[in-house]
Amino acid sequence: MKYRLMDLLACPICKKFPLELIVIERSDGKPKDDLKEKPVCELWCSFLGRQIKDLNEKDTPCEDCLGKEIVTGVIFCNQCGRWYPVIDEIPRMLPDNYRDRDSEVGFLKKYRDYIPEHILKSGKPFNLAS
Repeated sequence: MKYRLMDLLACPICKKFPLELIVIERSDGKPKDDLKEKPVCELWCSFLGRQIKDLNEKDTPCEDCLGKEIVTGVIFCNQCGRWYPVIDEIPRMLPDNYRDRDSEVGFLKKYRDYIPEHILKSGKPFNLAS
């Protein structure tokens, strides 16, 4: 998953934007040096965790960002408390009734050292306390 995708995603349940990205594993590819225009993102730079309107063009690391892939991570909505895993570069943003409890609790256990405590203890729809 590219960081750029976070500029387009909103929580499928409560429609909150922007969402928080917790990167667990990332691959660093070759920087893009043929950008015609910066910034590439329109509203939210998840690479820096800041709104585009608060950045000036020279502060945007678009060339470096577009060369990176999030392999494993968590997308978190701080409005409704839902979290969504990123597995093998694919964000799994499904409605609660289509999510598999066992595999998602397994994900939390496997990556517990990288995931913030509030997600582990009270994240929705599944967490390690439930």
